[in-house]
Amino acid sequence: MEKLKFALFSIIVLALVGLIVYWSINTIETGPEHKISQKIELLESENKKLKEEAEDLKNELSFLQSQIDEAEKNAQEAVAQPAEKPSVPAEKPTTTVYKNQTLINELQKLITDGIFLKVGSQGTRVGTVQKFLNIYNKTSNKVDNDYGASTKTAVAAFQKAQGLTADGEAGANTFRKMIDWLKKQG
Repeated sequence: MEKLKFALFSIIVLALVGLIVYWSINTIETGPEHKISQKIELLESENKKLKEEAEDLKNELSFLQSQIDEAEKNAQEAVAQPAEKPSVPAEKPTTTVYKNQTLINELQKLITDGIFLKVGSQGTRVGTVQKFLNIYNKTSNKVDNDYGASTKTAVAAFQKAQGLTADGEAGANTFRKMIDWLKKQG
């Protein structure tokens, strides 16, 4: 009876060991496989960001197209009116659209959300500041969404040029100055 118990116990232990070995072989990735998986995740993330940016640009384009259509319609109506009636243009609020309107909107969202960026900050909000710095400095540095030493230095230089405290940390006042600068560019 003892031998039977020992044999059953041995079979159970061997089965468990076999299951563990099978699981580890099928789930553990090699170094190259792991790197490829990380690369795929990174590319999928970048793809998602690009799709969001494309959607924003499509929305902005449709907004601008609707403004153009409305302006053309108003121009046609003005031409179609009889000459005897002096036309009194209706006062409509004008919406100024700047060439960097998307970036201005992103910076405004940082102000609205109460965002404060400093060394160690990461994400697309940092990328927004880096995009601005590329335009401001007329550079094409990589937008890596990482607030490192070079981003801090560039922000501090901008702050100094704008009469702000040049601490290299970006908050609402810095974002406002960035928006003002972009609006002056047209």
